[in-house]
Parts: sequence; structure tokens; C-alpha cells
Amino acid sequence: MTRTYKLDLLLALYITCIVAAELMGAKTFPLLWLNASVAIFTLPITFIINDVVTEVEGRARALNFMRSAFVVLLFLAAFNVLAINLPPSTRAAAFEPAYQTIFSKSLRMTLASLTAFFVAQQLDIFIFSKLRARLQHAGLWLRSNISNVLSMLADTVLFMFLAFFEPGNAAFVWSLVIPYWGLKCFFSMVETPLTYLAIRWLKNSK
Repeated sequence: MTRTYKLDLLLALYITCIVAAELMGAKTFPLLWLNASVAIFTLPITFIINDVVTEVEGRARALNFMRSAFVVLLFLAAFNVLAINLPPSTRAAAFEPAYQTIFSKSLRMTLASLTAFFVAQQLDIFIFSKLRARLQHAGLWLRSNISNVLSMLADTVLFMFLAFFEPGNAAFVWSLVIPYWGLKCFFSMVETPLTYLAIRWLKNSK
């Protein structure tokens, strides 16, 4: 496979992970002492892809990935608003309550999600590229995990506070931030070998 084709595959996977988190992330499941969003499985992959693309192709290409995904999210949000506000046909009326339950989102949640994504993904790429230059391309494990841990903290803090903060409930929001951030970091570190494999796979291109 050519490098161009492999980059296309990575971009497709990147956008798929983002869209899956956006559409399905409302579902939670019991994990240890809390209820975790199913997005915990896909979001760390997006940070890994950032690192892989930045390492092999550079910061500009990774930012293009992020911007493409952000445009997709904007389109998805706009189409979602259209879809839930169109009146159902007679045939679809029986399923309308379930459809609304699944796809209806408050504007606040949508804006929180978009803002967190936009800031955190850029931060991840920025930190990784700066560390890459400072360490002269050495210490991939260190660079990847530092950038992922810090950017996922930004992602979690921004989303939780923008989505749930009310005057007087800061402690409650932090009680959501800490465990979710910890889980994201855990999954990211466990998936670190995938970063090495993906970089080798992308470099070994025709």
C-alpha cells in the first residue's frame, strides 16, 4: 500500500472514532467505581493517530486531520438539528420518541463537545511536535504519553465544565473530571504499543 492510501485509512479511522464518540458516547457502562462512557474506547485512538501522523508527516498534516474531523462534526451537528426537527411520517411516527431520545442533544452539550474537541486535539498536536523538536525525535513513548495526558485533561475539563457546571457545583464537576481523565489516560497508555506499530506501518510504505 502507498503512504497516501495509508494516510487516507488513518483519516477515515480518525473521523470514525470521533463520530462514534459523538453519536454513541451518551451510553455509559459500569467500570470499576463509576459509569464510563463508551467513548472511552474511541477517543484515545484519535490522540494516538495525532501522534502517528505528526511523527511521520509533520504537524501541518496532523492539523489537517483535526480540521477535517471538525468540519464533519459541524455538519453532523447541523444535520442532527434538521433531522430531529423534521416531522415524522406516519410510518415513522411510532419510532419518533425513541429517535428523539437517542439523537436529541441540548445545544449546550453540542457546543461543549465541539469546543473540547477543537482545543484538545490542537493541544495534543502542539505539545507532541514541541517535545519532538526538543528531544530531537527521541523518546517517542514519553512524548506520546505527555501530550496525550495533558490534552485529554484539557478535553475532559472543558467538556465537563461547559456541559455541567452551575454556580456552586464545581466540586461535583471535578468529581466527574478526575476519574474520566484517569480512565482516558489508562487506555491511552495501554494503547501506546499501537503508536509504535502504526508509525512503523506508515513509514514502511511504497
